[in-house]
Amino acid sequence: MAAPVCRRGLGPTALSWSRQLPWTCSALHTSAVLAKNRAARVRVGKGDKPVTYEEAHAPHHIAHRKGWLSLHTGNLDGEDHAAERTVEDVFLRKFMLGTFPGCLADQLVLKRRANQVDICALVLRLLPAHKFYFLVGYSETLLSHFYKCRVRLHLQTVPSKVVYKYI
Repeated sequence: MAAPVCRRGLGPTALSWSRQLPWTCSALHTSAVLAKNRAARVRVGKGDKPVTYEEAHAPHHIAHRKGWLSLHTGNLDGEDHAAERTVEDVFLRKFMLGTFPGCLADQLVLKRRANQVDICALVLRLLPAHKFYFLVGYSETLLSHFYKCRVRLHLQTVPSKVVYKYI
């Protein structure tokens, strides 16, 4: 809905050198508020869309029905470098997604304990075992050098994506 507001002239000006426009028209556009939170939610379909356990529950169920995907003490009161932990999490997730292309069955779980980072993942059995062993060693070594701490990968292989329910 638009409510036009038009007036003739600008009235008295504060500065003598400023120009006055002979005709000024402005419009105010308003719309109804949609107070619906739709982020990180799977749309309901005809019952033929497979979803995992993490996708099936809404974000407000974190810590009630599902756990955090990044476990660290950076968000406690008085802790520094919380933003750096978030950037590191994004980098780790993208690195793992690129290292194991098309093989990740679900979201990664990142755990930070003292001077160690544990990465837990479900992996599809798309590659031979010797390639998985190589990629695990490659990832652990490279990430350990990047972060200057021990990085361990805990992988569990599954034949296909784990379906929690159909929506």
